[in-house]
Amino acid sequence: MTDYRLAFDPLLPWSALAALALVALAVIAYAFWTRPRSAWLRALALALGFGALADPSIVREDRRGLSDVVAIVLDRSASQSIEQRRAQTDRARVELEKSLAALGNVETRVIEAGGDGDADGTRLFGALAGGLADVPHERVGGVFIVSDGVVHDAPANAASLGFRAPVHTLVTGRADERDRRVELVEAPRFGIVGKEIAVGVRVLESGRAGGETVTVAIRRDGEPIGTRTARIGDRLRIPVKIEHAGPNVIEIEVAALADELTAINNKAVLTVEGVRDKLKVLLVSGEPHAGERMWRNLLKSDANVDLVHFTILRPPEKQDGTPISELSLIAFPTADLFGRKIGEFDLIIFDRYSNQSILPTIYFDNIVRYVREGGALLIAAGPDFSSPRGLYYSPLGAISPAKPLGDLVERPFRAAVTEAGQRHPVTRGLPGADADPPRWSEWYRLISAEPTRAASPILAGPDRKPLLVLARERKGRVALLLSDQMWLWARAHQEGGPHLDLLRRLAHWLMKEPDLEEEALRARARGREIAIERQSVKEPAREVTVTSPTGGETKVTLAAAEPGLARGRLMARELGLHKVSDGELTVLANVGPDNPREFQEVVSTFDRLQPLADATGGTVRRIGAGGDQVTMPRLAAMRAAPTFGGADYVAIRRTESSVVTGVGVLPLGVGFLGLLMLLGAVVAAWLWESRRKKAG
Repeated sequence: MTDYRLAFDPLLPWSALAALALVALAVIAYAFWTRPRSAWLRALALALGFGALADPSIVREDRRGLSDVVAIVLDRSASQSIEQRRAQTDRARVELEKSLAALGNVETRVIEAGGDGDADGTRLFGALAGGLADVPHERVGGVFIVSDGVVHDAPANAASLGFRAPVHTLVTGRADERDRRVELVEAPRFGIVGKEIAVGVRVLESGRAGGETVTVAIRRDGEPIGTRTARIGDRLRIPVKIEHAGPNVIEIEVAALADELTAINNKAVLTVEGVRDKLKVLLVSGEPHAGERMWRNLLKSDANVDLVHFTILRPPEKQDGTPISELSLIAFPTADLFGRKIGEFDLIIFDRYSNQSILPTIYFDNIVRYVREGGALLIAAGPDFSSPRGLYYSPLGAISPAKPLGDLVERPFRAAVTEAGQRHPVTRGLPGADADPPRWSEWYRLISAEPTRAASPILAGPDRKPLLVLARERKGRVALLLSDQMWLWARAHQEGGPHLDLLRRLAHWLMKEPDLEEEALRARARGREIAIERQSVKEPAREVTVTSPTGGETKVTLAAAEPGLARGRLMARELGLHKVSDGELTVLANVGPDNPREFQEVVSTFDRLQPLADATGGTVRRIGAGGDQVTMPRLAAMRAAPTFGGADYVAIRRTESSVVTGVGVLPLGVGFLGLLMLLGAVVAAWLWESRRKKAG
């Protein structure tokens, strides 16, 4: 194919040529005014001179036609795995490739998109832009999108596509699809431990505006906590109590329809991070001693702790007949603290307190009940613990992790982590514990005691006698420190010791912080990867079962990482809530967003892509014909037209694109021919003027 065209390559800028043209026009006008018979020769000479400056030429281009580029975008998102949509997509691809090849002079590009599990829904047009990035926009003859129509990145206007060609959508799925789903409308991300949050949900059903009543089940961390009734389409507000710090996984589920597409979106999942409000700690100090300030400094250094400190200012042997009610400068509200308000405390600490008849027996009964109902108690014992005045011989003895043997060990020793302590999160990895003896200062006093059957000594003194003992008491927890000399670590005696690490971990264990649980199964999702960790003071399980949202099970082998810890990883194939279990413990891990946008709406639709099809002259039609069968329209090729489809056909645009293979240039304003014409015009004008003068 050969094309000819006239081209200019001016010797001066066009602005200068325009100025010269104006001057030439003025000269010609004057010539016609004064000497009209010879003016045309001057005009011709000036025109030829102006043409020489413009440098016109005839350009010959030899061109080779290019094929039209047609893109087939295949939706591989998760919603396309429902029923036979994926099989319909594959069949449509085969038919399209065959029909495009039959048209001839078409380059087909197949672009698969959405198969990466995009958390932000089905995104096809970004993949389309990438697939056509190396194609000039004038070569694009059309785009075929094979999808269920639920696309989340459709452009607002056709101009943003970057090409002018019809966009056709071939919709998979059935025309009579039904689906019920739970939509979150109010989803707090944080909640205060012990308080309620409000979760707002709405139950929606395709093809229904509302009216029917359904039952909604609510679970927290996999455990049922209640049911509510809701009308379809109406907003439902559900109060849920945050039970613990860390992730609280809340599930809100509605029963599936008999004929609905999928039940995966019948459940809304919300992960709420439990945070503690101000921690309320009650510190009861007995006889003043060097370590009392350590406890106060430790607790007051944390701005998140509200400390109530109750101190007995003198030992019991100093009696002078002063009434008990007058022993403090300000009347202390013991009746409130150890009575009706005791449940408000997160932790109660007895620091070297002995039963001095200051606190009535009923208060100790209240403390025992407080612990058994979920409270936390730490006893930092002094020498009196082994005497008849010790707390063991009060009602607190019923929950004490160890029984005193009646004697003291008073010689230098270094605290050592026991075998159980090496596996326990409170003492595992304490700074300095990896040496023998540990790299921390000596203590000089230990109360001899024997652990109860359910207790676990995690620190030991001389002769492996228990030093720090932990125990669970029904819903609550108790810790017993059998020495009053931890203050030596705080004051950096000798090499000091890790008192801050130890006491903070101990307090967090007592208050049931998830990271300090001695028997725990944890699973955290980062992207598609689920990190699994089994913590145990016994031999941890080395295999867990991961159940996907659709019910598939995968075995994961855990490898020993640290004493008491085994870890493993799994790359999840599906988005949604995964259940991890070792047969004893179960934990939930949510992969991707709590409620993947991909599954919020799964009913196939024309609505998302119809505006784009109308703007580009394309069409949207359903090809699903039952099962994995498809009904494909006839494919044609058209030149420029307002629409590229009809009742039974779709068409691509013939772009008539070509590439230049050779160029020839014939200058008109320079060279011998141009010079001859210019000189001829000048000579003719001169001769004419000469004759006129002679004749005159």
